[in-house]
Amino acid sequence: MITTDLAIDIKNLDYCYPDGQCALKSVNFVVSHGESVALIGPNGAGKSTLLLHLNGILRAQSDISVCGLKIEDKNIKEIRKKVGMVFQDPEDQLFSLNVFEDVAFGPLNMNYSENEVNRRVSSALQKVGMEGYEKRSSHHLSIGEKKRIAIATVLSLDPEILALDEPTGSLDPCGKWSLIELLREVTVTKIIASHDLELVLNLCSRTLVLDKGRIVADGSTADILGDKIFLKKHGLGK
Repeated sequence: MITTDLAIDIKNLDYCYPDGQCALKSVNFVVSHGESVALIGPNGAGKSTLLLHLNGILRAQSDISVCGLKIEDKNIKEIRKKVGMVFQDPEDQLFSLNVFEDVAFGPLNMNYSENEVNRRVSSALQKVGMEGYEKRSSHHLSIGEKKRIAIATVLSLDPEILALDEPTGSLDPCGKWSLIELLREVTVTKIIASHDLELVLNLCSRTLVLDKGRIVADGSTADILGDKIFLKKHGLGK
């Protein structure tokens, strides 16, 4: 059994899209189990691209390990159980006839028994405060409810890491703070890409700043968000 103190270990990550656009350049960082880490930066900095490398949706010639497993073909199924990816638009994750089927999709693909699938769906919906929604159509829910169901779809696999892309995007203030409280109660390792600096300050003790594909800061959230000159220089403040 592989054990490691590191949830995420990225060395020398470079990534260029097929059109030649280089989105990530010499990215190096580690995340320990239990950390909540923010990933901030201006539009086009490479935040979403970086998240997509954590479970092998995008691949590069680099050394990336998740929970001690190198991202390669033989490990992808296990890695995708360990890393729950929550996309910016919940519609990208909700495609079944009802909430139950959406949340059950992952466990069913892992060939769990019917009883285990039912248990996992019930547990995941309870964690996001959406019990009783099993027969509802995901597409008829509010944006806040859809985001909660999207999170439930990954929690149903009991991930060790949550990777979230702009989780509070498109939410009103009430929905935003409700989601922040929900995420605070989810005690797994979290890496959160966001423009929402209030979310970052309330959920993440550590922040990485990405600009033009490079990490330009890695440190205390309070220190980084308190440096107004630095934030302005990297498109994050007035």
